[in-house]
Amino acid sequence: MARRRIIAGNWKMNMTPSQAVELCATLKDLVKNDAVDVVYCVPAIDIVPVAEAIKGTNVKLGAENFYIEDKGAFTGEISAPMLKEAGVEYIIIGHSERRDIFGENDILINAKVKKAFAAGLKPILCCGESLALRKAGTYKEWIARQIKWDLTDVTADQVKELVIAYEPIWAIGTGETATADQAQEVCKMIREVIAEMYDAATADAVRIQYGGSMNAGNAAELLAKDDIDGGLIGGAALKPDFGQIVNA
Repeated sequence: MARRRIIAGNWKMNMTPSQAVELCATLKDLVKNDAVDVVYCVPAIDIVPVAEAIKGTNVKLGAENFYIEDKGAFTGEISAPMLKEAGVEYIIIGHSERRDIFGENDILINAKVKKAFAAGLKPILCCGESLALRKAGTYKEWIARQIKWDLTDVTADQVKELVIAYEPIWAIGTGETATADQAQEVCKMIREVIAEMYDAATADAVRIQYGGSMNAGNAAELLAKDDIDGGLIGGAALKPDFGQIVNA
């Protein structure tokens, strides 16, 4: 089936509010494409100014993190209802930096996926392997396990609405990129895991991104693959090059 392409920028911990507004203005005309979903996933402090800056454009708003409770004594955290009211549509969950630096495990990630749906947000669920797992040849088993744990008790109808981002950890921010064939191999495997967990229709519907140093130079080759429906873009999302990726 034809799946709508989705190109999302993960700004990470970059851009002050004023810089964020300036970047939105720079990218406004460069990311115009009615055939592609374009998403800016921004730091929490940038959500409100970016929501205002993208009004009337084709860009959708995403966030980078949230906590699983709606409110309470959780100093420093932000809730899904807060994000929803601020205009957020997409939420990144399970990024390797959240897993590795902040200790988020698959139990918490699964809870976040379910909470995101309950709040009306669309998860961008990240998965991927380390260089050691890649070299050991066990990366497929690792990623399949992540998907199965992270989607425990998530319904087929919900899975059809989420986005899965395959991010080989060894290719994030390193300048290294999986070849188009390597990326396609894993994205195809992820779709097969979804088919096994649910059914073929669900697997055909779910959108799978590649997220390991996709840039203006390699985007077209990666996006030409059958099971790669978009990209989760890091550093290149902060540059005019992002427009070239959107229109690749």
